[in-house]
Amino acid sequence: MSTAKIDITRSIGARGATSSADGILVVDDHELVRLGFRALVQSQASVAEQSSIALFEANTLAQALSLYREHREEIAVIVLDLNLPDSNGLDGLMAFRQHFPAATVVVLSGSDHPATVQNALALGAVSFFSKAGDLGDMVGFVHTCLLHGPEVASQRRSRPTATFPGFSSASDPGEFAASAGQALSTRQLQILQWLLQGKSNREISQLAFLSEGTVKNHVSTLLLSFGVRSRAQLISKLRT
Repeated sequence: MSTAKIDITRSIGARGATSSADGILVVDDHELVRLGFRALVQSQASVAEQSSIALFEANTLAQALSLYREHREEIAVIVLDLNLPDSNGLDGLMAFRQHFPAATVVVLSGSDHPATVQNALALGAVSFFSKAGDLGDMVGFVHTCLLHGPEVASQRRSRPTATFPGFSSASDPGEFAASAGQALSTRQLQILQWLLQGKSNREISQLAFLSEGTVKNHVSTLLLSFGVRSRAQLISKLRT
């Protein structure tokens, strides 16, 4: 499937210039997921009497990055599947965060392991939804992001959208979403990417123009953020 821009209530030509982003980019290689998301967005927009929501679609990471680069002024929220033909695990999320640090990314995944949820949020996703849950809940979250911003949407998400094994009532995905402001910085994301490429502290210090001591401190922070004790554990955790 090629990437597509779909204006739910108007043709592209009639849309004209917009003063603020009101679009959604859905990145998923399953057509049924995209169709279901589109129908629910249309339904919620009608209920809210919202005049227009532009919906962009991509089924690979490469398409998504290209589409967002071209239409970033129109796209307010990215809904990103972690399992795409050309990305591995959290690679897609890391790519968006590196290329577009200010992008608002909501993760939709078939894997709802607690570690995956926490890692996605640490990498900057504003929220995480399991495909085993109610797609309508995620669409509602995205719609709130469009109307009020991701901070308000996260505060209003008081409960998980599905059963996430390992989460207690005191530490559910809704609470993790509310703490997404503690995500890694752009510098930490770049160092993380070099770590995943197998580069040493000395190599990273040369690439980043930092002292080895500073790099070591960043690495220690990354290990702590992901709850691991070594580089090998970190690479294994983010590549599985």
